[in-house]
Amino acid sequence: MLSLFRRLWRAPDTVPDALWLEVRARVPWLSRLDPDREARLRELTARFLHEKTISPIGELVLDEVQCCMLAALCCLPLIEFGAEGLRGWSQLIVYPDAFRVNRSHMDAAGVLHEWQDDLIGEAWEAGPVILSWADVAGDCEDPRAGFCVAAHEIAHKIDVLDGLLDGTPPLPRHWQREWARDFQAAYDALVARVDAGEETAIDGYAAEAPEEFFAVATEYHFSDPRLLETEMPEVAAHMRRFYGPSPFA
Repeated sequence: MLSLFRRLWRAPDTVPDALWLEVRARVPWLSRLDPDREARLRELTARFLHEKTISPIGELVLDEVQCCMLAALCCLPLIEFGAEGLRGWSQLIVYPDAFRVNRSHMDAAGVLHEWQDDLIGEAWEAGPVILSWADVAGDCEDPRAGFCVAAHEIAHKIDVLDGLLDGTPPLPRHWQREWARDFQAAYDALVARVDAGEETAIDGYAAEAPEEFFAVATEYHFSDPRLLETEMPEVAAHMRRFYGPSPFA
């Protein structure tokens, strides 16, 4: 049975040269990678395209290059972490633009609160990743502006691999303690500044919750590492250790 399985299972094809060159020209992060890391990203991208379903919504039509762009951006945070970061989900849903979701919350008094949020990305703990194509394209046009929605949502997927969406990805025990100490201190300091109404260089959305802090720090690592280093050097050091050097370092 095992030998039959091996004959039937086919490893994902590599991304064809012409397609990769086109994607490389459109996704600025790729051309900044050294050859070894680019090769690993290309392999992960092929695996993503082999394993994941990319589902455009509404009138959005994605061609082969755009699908490969999405796959490469989703795999960018996995160059060091590896294909384990693709575990636990199977679908990438892509909206043409920002999308609206209904929210509800029951407070301690038993009162149900309902509202709507406009989002550019979302990652369900046990479900798909959802992205706005307009914002992905915008990130590629201005890759050093501090934003990378695909990296943000994949950070959530990595975060939850240990069973908890808490801003701490799966790490060796000793590193986990150092990470928790440094991230908590930086997060608490940012929350205090945001609550005091201060202007912050780091996007205040990072103060929403520890998991958002990690995801926003991930965006800065890939899109504005110098700002992250200036504002939060301990966090920046963990980002380099976890993701490898930023393409824009």
